[in-house]
Amino acid sequence: MRIGIFGGSFNPVHIGHLIAAECCREQGRLERVILVPAAIPPHKQGHELADASHRVAMLNLAVGGHGAFAVSTVEIDRGGVSYTVDTLDALARQHPHDELVLVLGPDALAQLPTWRKPQTIAERCEVLAVERESLDDLATLARDAGLASLLGRERLEKIIAARVRMPAIGIRASDLRAATAAGRSIRYRTPRAVEAYIATHSLYRGV
Repeated sequence: MRIGIFGGSFNPVHIGHLIAAECCREQGRLERVILVPAAIPPHKQGHELADASHRVAMLNLAVGGHGAFAVSTVEIDRGGVSYTVDTLDALARQHPHDELVLVLGPDALAQLPTWRKPQTIAERCEVLAVERESLDDLATLARDAGLASLLGRERLEKIIAARVRMPAIGIRASDLRAATAAGRSIRYRTPRAVEAYIATHSLYRGV
């Protein structure tokens, strides 16, 4: 089975995340997409996160009913800072006969050489890059010396050529948190069940 690994803080999950996951499933020929909420994202240490139990619950509400989507708590169960290389190790043990595909947005792909053990990540799985129409231009990364050194220029060019294209969804989790804190509507920017969960549990009120 070909499985996409889609990580993030999901604080909270929103429509943009779900559209990206669906575009990856379809264009990347993925039979399954596993969404992996981070315990502590390396690039967001010190940022305010909703409790992991809430973020997992919201993700489960968001993907409920989609047979190809699943939520993994592997990073939250492990605790501490969530490094992708450790997550791939754990998921490889859980899915020894499956092909793992790491889903990365433009910023994450550009920063990949700075991650913990990037060479191990590069050797362990396929990389599937996501490009938002009219917002991103992954072709510019073909000239990135660090990425070319890490992945090899031919492989980097193949990743860019095979990139997933998704609509430009101008939604950010930080905007949803700010709107909630200000008492404004977040309807249609996150699934209705997630919107209701945020209201019921009074999340993000102090942002």
